Amino acid sequence: MWFDKQDERALFIDKRRETHIDIYSCGKKTNIIDPDIIGDFTNIEQPDNTFWHIVFDPPHIESNSVSQITKKYGSLQGEWREMLRQGFKECFRVLKPNGTLIFKWSEVQFPVKEILKLTDQKPLYGHKSGKKMNTHWICFIKDE
Repeated sequence: MWFDKQDERALFIDKRRETHIDIYSCGKKTNIIDPDIIGDFTNIEQPDNTFWHIVFDPPHIESNSVSQITKKYGSLQGEWREMLRQGFKECFRVLKPNGTLIFKWSEVQFPVKEILKLTDQKPLYGHKSGKKMNTHWICFIKDE
C-alpha cells in the first residue's frame, strides 16, 4: 500500500521476516516481507503517544492452512477477536492525541461492522474499494 517502503517517515512492524514466491497465471513474483521491526501489534514496543499516524492492516482471513494469500498477508487463528481487540487498544495507546489511525479490513469472511465492535473508539469516516467493494479503509482520530 505504501508508495515507498524505504520512506524514513514510515516504520514497518510485522511479526514475520521472510521471502516467498507468489505464482500467478501470468508468471511469478517475489514477495519480500522485511519490516523495520519484528513485533506483534498486540504488544507494540513503543512508548505511549509516539505516532501521529498509524495504518493498522491485520490479517482478515481465518485459516489454518498455508496458501499463497496467507503467506502474503498472514491469517487469523485461535482467539483472533481478542487479538484484534488488543491490536486496536495498542494502536490507540501509541497514537498521539489528535493522531489518525487508518484501519484496513477486507470483508472476505467477516463483516467490518462486527470487527468495529472490537474497539470502543468511534470511526470518523471510511471508504470501500476493490473489485467487489469488500475492502474498507476506515479513519479514526484519537481524542485528546
